[in-house]
Amino acid sequence: MKAEAENHTRLTCEVETTLKVIGGRWKVLIIRELMAGVKRFGELQRALPGITQKMLTQQLKEMEEDGIIHREVYPQIPPKVEYSLTPLGETLQPILYAMHEWAVQYFTQANHHAT
Repeated sequence: MKAEAENHTRLTCEVETTLKVIGGRWKVLIIRELMAGVKRFGELQRALPGITQKMLTQQLKEMEEDGIIHREVYPQIPPKVEYSLTPLGETLQPILYAMHEWAVQYFTQANHHAT
């Protein structure tokens, strides 16, 4: 029993770490957008209806600090800034695909139980 409890505690810790990095309403959606390729701030904002400029800026900054996204600033007037996934950020793709598959199964089962 003790080993099981230790494994559960350790698993919880790692899951919490993952949620800290990609948790919240917007981060997985930002990752989803960047999986398709490099995006500028305005493109991300248009792709995420309901996100404020302040929230997008904050989320991008946190994700950059966590090493998930890369921010490239081009020295031109006006400045051009592009965001992309880092190699570490790209390793989150299977997690997003797994979340998608789980949601498909959830909706299938939820609809099945509702009838």
